[in-house]
Amino acid sequence: MRRTITIVAVALLIAAAAAGGAYWYTRPTQQAHQLVLYGNVDLRQVDLAFNGNERIASVLVQEGAVVHKGDVLARLDTSRLQPQFEAAQAQAAAQKAAVRRLHNGSRPEEIAQARANVASAKADAENAHVIYARAKGLLAKASATQQDVDNAKAAMDVADAKVEVNQKALDLAIAGPRAEDIAQAEAQLRGNEAQLALVRQQLADAELKAPVDGIVRSRLMEPGDMASPQRPVFSLAVMDPKWVRAYVSEPSLGHVHPGMTASVTVDAFPKRSFPGWVGFISPVAEFTPKTVQTEELRSSLVYEVRVFVKDPDDDLRLGMPATVALPLTQSAAPPSGSAADGRP
Repeated sequence: MRRTITIVAVALLIAAAAAGGAYWYTRPTQQAHQLVLYGNVDLRQVDLAFNGNERIASVLVQEGAVVHKGDVLARLDTSRLQPQFEAAQAQAAAQKAAVRRLHNGSRPEEIAQARANVASAKADAENAHVIYARAKGLLAKASATQQDVDNAKAAMDVADAKVEVNQKALDLAIAGPRAEDIAQAEAQLRGNEAQLALVRQQLADAELKAPVDGIVRSRLMEPGDMASPQRPVFSLAVMDPKWVRAYVSEPSLGHVHPGMTASVTVDAFPKRSFPGWVGFISPVAEFTPKTVQTEELRSSLVYEVRVFVKDPDDDLRLGMPATVALPLTQSAAPPSGSAADGRP
C-alpha cells in the first residue's frame, strides 16, 4: 500500500513538472522595455489543380523550384481540345458573315435585277392584253372560237399575276431583311461566340500557371496521369507574406496593437534579427496550451497574434520556432498607410 502511494505521488510530481514547463515555455515574457512572445513560423499554402479532365502531357518543375506568378508549371494533352476550338471558331465566323449579310441587305445588282424582272413581266402582260383583245374581236367576226378567247384570257391573267409577283420581289429587295431575322441571327452569333470563348478558356486552362510567387513543396502528379479539379498537381508554399503565430496573455494584451514593430529571431540564425510588425490580433480568447488539462492552466486565456516578417532571402521555414520581441515604448496608434495585414 505504501509503495502504491509513493508511485502515485511521484507520477503527480512528474505531471506537475511537465505542465509547469509547458506553461513556462508558452507564456509571454514581459521585461521593462519589451514584451517577448514565442511561436512558430507560418505561411500560406496553395494546392494547384487543373480546371479540366484530360491526361497530363508534361510537368515542367520539380520540388523546391522557385516559381513566379504566371509561370507555366504543367500542361495537359490538347489533341481533343484543339479540333473543338477550330470547329467553334469556324461556326462563329460563318454566323458572323450571315449577320453581316443581313445587315447589308440587298445588293444594288439584286435590286436592279428585280426591277428588270418587273419590267419584263409588265411587257408580257401588255402583250397578253393585246392578244386577248384581238381574240375577242375575231370572235365577234366568227373568225375565232370561244376557246381561243378563253386561252387568251387565261394567258393575260397569268401575265398580270407575274407582274404582281415580280413587283413584290422588288419591294422585298428594297426593304431588306426583317428585323426579327436579324435579331435571330445575332442571337445565334452570340451563342456561337460564347461556345468559342468556352473552348478557348478550356484550351487556356490546359496550362497550369502559378497564381502567386512561391516554392514548389510537393509534385503530386506525373505525365500520363489523368488530371481533374479534385486532384492537385502541386502544393505551393507562398513566400510572401510570412508570419509568426504567437500567443499573448490577457494581462499583456493591452501592450500589443496592430501595426507595432517587432523583432523576430530563430535558433537557426541566432545572430540575425528579422524585422516584422503585428498584423493581426485575434478577437477571441482561447486556452493554451491545448494539450494540458490541469485546472491551473485551463484557466489561462491567451489571444493569437500574427507577427508578419520581412524575409527577402527566404530563410524562414514553415513551423520553425521563433521568438518575437515587441518594444513597449511604441505609440498605441498603428502607423499610417497600414494595409489589411497591418503592413506599415
